[in-house]
Amino acid sequence: MAAYIFRRLIVLIPLLWAVATITFFLMHAVPGGPFVGEKSMPPVLIQHMEAKYGLDKNLGQQYVTFLDNLLHGDLGISYATQQPVTQVIRHGFPATIQLGITAFIFAIVVGLVLGVLSAVNQNGVFDYISVFIATIGAAIPSFVLALLLVLLLSLHFHWFDVIGWKFGNYKSMTLPVVALGLLPAAYIARITRASMLDVLRQDYIRTARAKGLRPLQIVNRHAMRNALVPVLTVAGPIFAGLITGSFIIEYTFAIPGIGTAFVDAVNLRDYGMIMGTVLLYAFAIAICNMLVDVSYGIVDPRIRY
Repeated sequence: MAAYIFRRLIVLIPLLWAVATITFFLMHAVPGGPFVGEKSMPPVLIQHMEAKYGLDKNLGQQYVTFLDNLLHGDLGISYATQQPVTQVIRHGFPATIQLGITAFIFAIVVGLVLGVLSAVNQNGVFDYISVFIATIGAAIPSFVLALLLVLLLSLHFHWFDVIGWKFGNYKSMTLPVVALGLLPAAYIARITRASMLDVLRQDYIRTARAKGLRPLQIVNRHAMRNALVPVLTVAGPIFAGLITGSFIIEYTFAIPGIGTAFVDAVNLRDYGMIMGTVLLYAFAIAICNMLVDVSYGIVDPRIRY
């Protein structure tokens, strides 16, 4: 297992290099620049700013400088805030990770409960309710759901806060967590239902029933563990997606996280901030996928690396 993890970490280096290279050239291929915006600036001032940040050099020289700084852990300066990119990321990371982890827990709990209840009560009332909730959750985009939740539960009923994020305060946490976590919860529910139905039809489940075991024991001890393998397959990408893909929800609810900083960086062509957040997202996705592969051997002892 240790050798497998070491090999995956080694492969991570060329992966991050490829992501950084592709993002760098795509970012510079877009017309315009960080200092060409709606407000007109004197050409002399634009030239001064480009020379200050090395943007007056050719693309090859900029790429070599970027890689050299990256090897030394320097992601550059944010043009918008005039702060190091690492400092901006460090400032917004707590809110982003709190939102992502909370939404992931919500998605896992809701998805597993709905999926198991649906499979155990196939063609029953719970099955139809679970499938209906999962279908609605999968059909509504997160940004549309966020606006609906704000209009109904916040502006109309005044149950929750409209904007902001304060960890531990349910009024500010509920709406963004539900808006971000409902879609993956629906996805997990559908996968759990299909996996549980397949497991419950296996011979060893019928043997357990013939021995007189209670339905709850059969589900907890025999069915759930084998049914979790397909769920684990999608859990890693979902977790990484909730952490790295929360920028729409962060921007909607004015949460001061990395997602909000990323949206602002794209609008302002803040090259350093864009590269920093993209590399962070790529690293998070790669690590989560590795952890999922490692967890296979824990859930299913038959899997070895």
